[in-house]
This record gives sequence, C-alpha cells and structure tokens, in this order.
Amino acid sequence: MAQGRRGVSEEGPDLKVRAAWLYYIEGLTQEQIAQHLDLSRVKVMRLLAAAREENIVRIEIDAKSTEQVELERRLVAAFGLTEAVVVPAPRSDAAVARLVGHAAGVFLAGRVADGMSIGVGWGETLRMALPGIAQRATSNVSIVSLLGGMTHSRAVNPSSVARRIADVFGAECFQLTAPVFVSSEQVRGSLWREPGLLQLLERARGADLALVGVGDVSRETTVFSEGLLSSHELESLRQAGAVADVLCTFVDEDGKPVDHPVNRRVMAVGLEDLARIPVVAIAAGGVRKVGAIRAALRATGAGILITDVEAARRLTAAETRPNAAQRRPTVRKRPPESSSRLP
Repeated sequence: MAQGRRGVSEEGPDLKVRAAWLYYIEGLTQEQIAQHLDLSRVKVMRLLAAAREENIVRIEIDAKSTEQVELERRLVAAFGLTEAVVVPAPRSDAAVARLVGHAAGVFLAGRVADGMSIGVGWGETLRMALPGIAQRATSNVSIVSLLGGMTHSRAVNPSSVARRIADVFGAECFQLTAPVFVSSEQVRGSLWREPGLLQLLERARGADLALVGVGDVSRETTVFSEGLLSSHELESLRQAGAVADVLCTFVDEDGKPVDHPVNRRVMAVGLEDLARIPVVAIAAGGVRKVGAIRAALRATGAGILITDVEAARRLTAAETRPNAAQRRPTVRKRPPESSSRLP
C-alpha cells in the first residue's frame, strides 16, 4: 500500500522528510513524488513548502555573481557600512521578502555566539528569515523583542518572530508585553514606568546585535496591511513627511522622527537606543522601499544592510549622483544607562 494511505498524516514530519528527500536529493519532480507517495501534486507542494518553513530543508548557495559583489562594495562605500549582503533579483516583487529574509537568517545564524543578546524587530521579511537559520543549541543567548505586539495577529506578530528565533537557538526570549500602538501618549508613559517593561527596555539597550526590518509608508506595509493604523493615519503621516518606519517609529527622508501623534503612541525601543547597539543590521528590499531603506540607514546608523540587487542598484545610483547627501547620524558609544530615560 502506498505511503500516502498508511494513515501517515499529510502534515506528519516523516512524510515531509520523505518528500523533501525525493525532491532535493533524488531529483524527482513534484509529479513523480505525487505518484510515488500516492498523493496529489498539490499535497506534495504543501509538504515541500512546510519542510522549508519548518527548517527541515535549508538551502545554502555559497556563491555570488560579479554584480552582487560589486553592489555590496558600492553600498559599503556609499553609506559607510561595515558589511552589505546583496541577494539576486527576485522573480517578482512578491518574492523580495522571502529572498532578503532568507539571507537575513543566514547572516544571523553566522553571528550568534554563546552569551550574546539579540534584539529583534518584526515584519514579513524577518518572518522569512526563519528558514535561513540552522537550528542549533546555544548557551546563555537571549532574544529580545524590540517592540510591542498585536491583540489580534497572523504570522507577522512581532512577538511570534522573536519567539520562533529564540526556539531555533534554544535561547531565552524576552517580549515587550504591550500593544505596539496604545491609545495615547499618557498611556504609553504609564506603561514604560511599569517595572517589568523597564527591565525589558534595559535588556534591549544592552543588546549586542539588533536585526530589524523597514516599512515604507504605503498600504502594503505591515502596520497598514494588518490594520494597526488606519488609512486616515497613513495619509496624515505622509503629509507630515514620513517615508519609512523602523520599529514602528515613522521617520522622514533624513531619518528624523516626524512630529505626529502615532510616534507618541508607539511601544517600542527608541531609535536613539537602537543606534547605540554595537551592531545594527537592516534587512529590507524591493524597489518600493528604496527611499525607506535610505531613511532607515540615516535614522539608525546601521552598519549592515541586507537587500536585493534592484534595491542596491537604485540606492547606490542615488548616493553617487553629484552633491548626493550622505547624512548618516554619528553613533556614539553607549552611555551609562538610566531607568528614567524612556524611548
């Protein structure tokens, strides 16, 4: 009797492993696997997708095109970075988050060492980092979510991103247990005076490395597509000059937080604190986000950028025009911490 009818669940780990082995190692087509396992082709596609999502399968390509290497060099020079990672152009805009996210996961896996504290942002790109992280045990590693969560969420909930990354490393996870946007500036101030949240804030400020995404000010970005902010607030933020959000703080093209009520309601580590973390990596790509990425680099002083070829082309072209401004902030060494200083 074929495996697909032995009572083995379609979502069972054994069947996922078998399908992955047949596809990636033995080179069978999805149709051949479907026949071999007595499953539909659609079920095989789901098994293979689940195998990737759950880290049963990890793909590493240890080579770069000449253009990727050249764009990385140009990004480092144009923005004063310590490192740039450029992935190939995706087949469609919809695939940008998957490619850039995977590269971010590989980057993170290569940087995490015993005893480190890692600050984590959120968004679709960082959710897509998970398949790129090889699961391994670590010692005394902590993952800290850098912003609040959602009362109703899907897969992009910031808390779930931090929790799942912590699970991969067998690490402790510290979460900012408050809504990412609260009702007023007064509520925000009260919450930050809670001892537990202050302790979380101090942990975030003491992180060794931060990995964050970038949102642009459009209906497609997470805070608007997930309904955290309204269409009216979207237009109001645009009118205030916002071009990007980093940790749900909205900034203008110079990387400065805009004067807007939304920024006074966000429960997140402040951008000044983020900029003082020794290593800050931004993972974001796509033509739509080029302006947002540039603003985010200026806002955070990030030393590492993970992006795609097309975004890198446009970023470096803009920065190398005559009189192009390079207005990245000066990142000071971390000052002595004070619990009274809020984001």
